[in-house]
Amino acid sequence: MGEDQSVRRDEKGALAERVTQLKRERGAVVLAHYYVPAETQRMADYVGDSFYLACLAKTLDAPTVVLCGVSFMAESVKLLSPARHVLMPEPAADCPMAHMVRREDVDRVRAEVPDLAVVAYVNTTAEVKRWADVCVTSSNAIKVVRKLPQENVLFIPDMNLGRYVAEQVPEKHVILNRGYCPTHNRIGLGEVEALEVAHPDALVLAHPECTREVLDEADFIGSTKQIIERIAAGEEREFIVLTVVGVAAEITRRTEGQDKRIFFPEPAPICPNMDMVTPEKLVACLENMSGEVALPEDPRRAVGPLERMLELAGR
Repeated sequence: MGEDQSVRRDEKGALAERVTQLKRERGAVVLAHYYVPAETQRMADYVGDSFYLACLAKTLDAPTVVLCGVSFMAESVKLLSPARHVLMPEPAADCPMAHMVRREDVDRVRAEVPDLAVVAYVNTTAEVKRWADVCVTSSNAIKVVRKLPQENVLFIPDMNLGRYVAEQVPEKHVILNRGYCPTHNRIGLGEVEALEVAHPDALVLAHPECTREVLDEADFIGSTKQIIERIAAGEEREFIVLTVVGVAAEITRRTEGQDKRIFFPEPAPICPNMDMVTPEKLVACLENMSGEVALPEDPRRAVGPLERMLELAGR
C-alpha cells in the first residue's frame, strides 16, 4: 500500500471515529440513502431506499435524525417526525425531478378527469405532496396504484416510473407527467447493449426510472432495494446494474464472500446531488448541528399522502 493510500485510510478512520463520538454526544441517528458515497454509507446507523427510510423515520426514538440524502427525503422525515431535529449534511443536495411538475397541470387534470387519484412519487417536494392524494416509491408504486379505488390516475412527476406502473396495472388509466430523473434517463440503450456484448451471461437489472427502451432490455426491473436483494439471492455470477453506481457499496456488502461481479454503464451513473453528501460534511453537520430542516407550510396536507402510502403499502 502506498503512503498516500495509508494516509487516506487513516483519515477515513479518524472521520468515522469522530462521527461515532458525535452521534453519542448529540443523541443522533444517521440515515443514509444507497446513492450517497460509500464512505458516507459506512458511517450511517441505517442505510436504505426512500421507502425504508420513510417507514423507519416514524419508529426512531432519537431526538436528532441526520439524513444523508437529498432534500425531499429530509422533508419526509420531518413531516413524519415533526418533533425531532432533522439535519442535512448538505442542504443544497436537491433532486431535479422533485420539481418537474406544475400546479396548473395538476389542477387542470383534476378538473377534466372524473374519478381521479393524484399519485406523487415520493421524489417530490413537500409542496408537491400537498397536491397529491397518495405518495408512492419505486418499490411500492404498483401495489399502491393497484389498491386505489379510483379508475384514473395522474402520476407525477416521473414519466418513466409512471409508464412502467401503467404497464403493470392495465386496469387503471394512468396519465403521465413529463418529469424524469436526469441520471437514470441518461442511461442509453447503446451503453446497455455494449455491456451485454461484453458480458453475455450477465443478468440485466434496471431501475424503473430508466427509459422504456432500456427497461425493454432488462431481465429484472425493480427498486434499488429490490435490485440489491435479487443480486444477493441470485445464483447468477454476473450482473449488469442500471441504476446509480452508489448502490455498489451495499451490493458488495451483501454479497461478501460470493463470487459475483457487477457492471455499470460507462460513464458511471452518478447522482451529482447525492455525491455531495461526503463524510466531511456529515462530521461538520454533527459538530455544528447545522442544516436543520424546517417543517414545511401546512404540514398536515403534505403528510397525509405519505401516511396513506404507508397504509396502502402495508409498511
